[in-house]
Amino acid sequence: MTKHEYPRQLRLLTAGDFKYVFDDASVKAHDQRVLILARPNGLDHPRIGFVISKKNIRRAVKRNLVRRIIRESFRLNQHKLPALDMVVLARPGLGDLSTEDIHTLSIKSWNKLIQKANNAHNKQVKRS
Repeated sequence: MTKHEYPRQLRLLTAGDFKYVFDDASVKAHDQRVLILARPNGLDHPRIGFVISKKNIRRAVKRNLVRRIIRESFRLNQHKLPALDMVVLARPGLGDLSTEDIHTLSIKSWNKLIQKANNAHNKQVKRS
């Protein structure tokens, strides 16, 4: 049985962690309402961080709800995800979606991210 925990080591905590991803995001999965930037982290597990601005989701309650839903989706799908540092950026309109729609969107985004990470890895292996 797979453990579905969310300990500190699965989070991007410092500004340096976020800067590492923003400086050279090699994998990008985007939708109209969410953008995920990712970069290999050299660890054996994925890590996640959030950037959800007031400009895109006005109310703090809604920003926190979106963060909780995506975090829960990450927690449940972490065993499928490659070892990447990921930053989830909210886009305008994400706060207007229902809870179920946000959860569905996050699952779609994880699948896109897995596919793009595998494609990037295969291209890198072919170059070597």
